[in-house]
Amino acid sequence: MRKNKIISLLVFFIAVISGVASGFGIFSDKGPGPFEHESIRGQTIKIFGKGIYKHMPADVAIQGIAQDYVTLFLAIPLLLISLMGFRKKSIQAHFILAGTLGYFLVTYLFYLTMGMYNIMFLSYVFLLGLTFFAFFLTVDRLNQYNATEVFTTKTPHKFVGWFLILNSVIIAFLWLSIIIPPLLDGSIYPPDLNHFTTLIVQGLDLGLLLPISFIVGYFLMKKFPLGFSYGTVYIIFLSVLMTALTAKVIAMAMADVNVIPAIFIIPSINIITIWSAFLMIKNVKKKDW
Repeated sequence: MRKNKIISLLVFFIAVISGVASGFGIFSDKGPGPFEHESIRGQTIKIFGKGIYKHMPADVAIQGIAQDYVTLFLAIPLLLISLMGFRKKSIQAHFILAGTLGYFLVTYLFYLTMGMYNIMFLSYVFLLGLTFFAFFLTVDRLNQYNATEVFTTKTPHKFVGWFLILNSVIIAFLWLSIIIPPLLDGSIYPPDLNHFTTLIVQGLDLGLLLPISFIVGYFLMKKFPLGFSYGTVYIIFLSVLMTALTAKVIAMAMADVNVIPAIFIIPSINIITIWSAFLMIKNVKKKDW
């Protein structure tokens, strides 16, 4: 019970601080407006010039604002609703809470490492720490469940497992297609670097998130008990993250950025992740722990 109170307190602070941070991202607009900047590698970058993302590349800042909308109007409500279910000892809500916390953990890991320094820096620091411990405690409590007792025999473990594996491979090849050609032709630096020091998203995906997706997908496909628990958490996390990515693509399209073929690929993957998450939660037996 003590752990539940700690998780509840952590989630409360996550909801409040992320609400403030995303609100600043959406509604702050002070600044000189768009301007061009030459990176250390001689690349001319169009800078957004407004709000707390004023020093970010224009197309990246647009994506950040789009994700802030998803965080404020989808992820935070989902976090609080799942917390209420968790406190009522709903196993389904427990999985949703863990997956949603995974979204917040990854989101603010990226904001802290990739976002240009702004007045929300300490908020990102607090959110990274709070979400890490909340996620760890929430996932740790999943170990009390026996997968054979919690999930029905109709759970689509092969479909969801194969999807997690396939998704990790596709995204890995996508990122490698950005990284490898400049290494082969001697130019070294991909255009996607903009004025950043390194490829943060690609690096963390290739080194951490995609291997996790592959492994839990394999475990789920093989019906390992950990695969059911961690696979469910991951697919819920991925469904929220892909919703944010869909919002980013739409925002860029509205800003007249060329988003083909992403405008077709990302929403399609998003639909599959949401459907997969729904199926996994649907097949959690409706009993309390």
